[in-house]
Amino acid sequence: MGLASIFEKIVGPNSNIAFMAYDGSKAGPDGSDVTIEVKSPIAVAYLAQAPGELGLARAYVSGHIDVHGDMYTLLDRMWNITTNDLTLAEKLDAVRALGPKPLLMRVPPPPQEMRRSTLARLGSRHAKQRDAEAIHHHYDVSNRFYEWVLGPSMAYTCAVFPREDATLEEAQYTKFDLVARKLDLKPGMRLLDVGCGWGGMVMHAAREYGVKALGVTLSKQQAEWAQKAIVDAGLQDLAEVRFMDYRDVPEGGFDAVSSIGLTEHIGKEQLPGYFSSLYSKLKPGGRLLNHCITRPTSTEKTINKGGFINRYVFPDGELESVGHLTTQMENSGFEVRHEENLREHYARTLKFWCENLDDNWEDALQEVGHGTARVWRLYMAGCIVGFERNKVQLHQVLGVKLDDQGAAHFPLRPSIDWP
Repeated sequence: MGLASIFEKIVGPNSNIAFMAYDGSKAGPDGSDVTIEVKSPIAVAYLAQAPGELGLARAYVSGHIDVHGDMYTLLDRMWNITTNDLTLAEKLDAVRALGPKPLLMRVPPPPQEMRRSTLARLGSRHAKQRDAEAIHHHYDVSNRFYEWVLGPSMAYTCAVFPREDATLEEAQYTKFDLVARKLDLKPGMRLLDVGCGWGGMVMHAAREYGVKALGVTLSKQQAEWAQKAIVDAGLQDLAEVRFMDYRDVPEGGFDAVSSIGLTEHIGKEQLPGYFSSLYSKLKPGGRLLNHCITRPTSTEKTINKGGFINRYVFPDGELESVGHLTTQMENSGFEVRHEENLREHYARTLKFWCENLDDNWEDALQEVGHGTARVWRLYMAGCIVGFERNKVQLHQVLGVKLDDQGAAHFPLRPSIDWP
């Protein structure tokens, strides 16, 4: 049995995926629009060391497996593959065909992988220094690289598409404006944006609503880029971005707090402290808009320690269900007033980012290297499938800090057209 046939058995003969391998073997349908090429025994060694998702990811990121064709199409077709579908006899045949050498090779993971030992030296999960390193690992890749992938908005969070034919920039503007309207921002108000990225929400609030906005991020590169963008836009009297942990913000008495894409990094055990901290930053009647990726139910694990996303993309990232998040908000004192799921919007957002990466692929290789570029291609395409198939969701939850008389200071009906 050739290597290509082994891979075909794992994926399934009806997947419409072709295979070719360094031993000269081929399998799968002729003329398929997607082909997996196994280029060296190291690819097999990675799979032997870490069967399944992590081994395949290591082999692809390191260049020992290549994908010819569209990555999203491949991952969509491979969504349900598992070596458990092979019979014991088929597994034994596969071992005999591979031979002992690849199975006995010990090869280190690609350098793009965050080692558990590296994080462990920085303290327990979500300690400040460890959080800073996890954020640095993902967000301090290269501002130029992010400009190519994200486009002019530099918004690395789910957009909101007002129409089927809306551009990414229109959708990101719509997202920031939806957040601003849910928070009922008005001139002269003060906004705290935690995990502010490159300052998109901060600048939108200042420019469009006359709000004095402070953003904080644990990425030094993000903070430097955002501060320059604020000055270039002439918004420095209203907008500011600091390189700072949200837990260290000294000011209080904000009219509104926005958290767009930060909660995923907080951790389940730290959520009570997180929401309590944001609650303490608000004046009575102040609102919090929490926007984050979630699990569809509370039965799934919040973190997959050995998975590709945790090792390569978001170290220590944890996803909870929206039910758990709203419970924690309520337990921290917030009254929850509105919630919506934007799952389909994130799949659409990611498709734009994947197209941007493909359009700038050669430049990206020069800027960040083959391994990092491959991590991004694999991760974003896989996330499209995840959102489309309801493995992950994106929720916005709006809460308010009631005043001493229990008043929310909300109109009887929303003054904006919420979906």
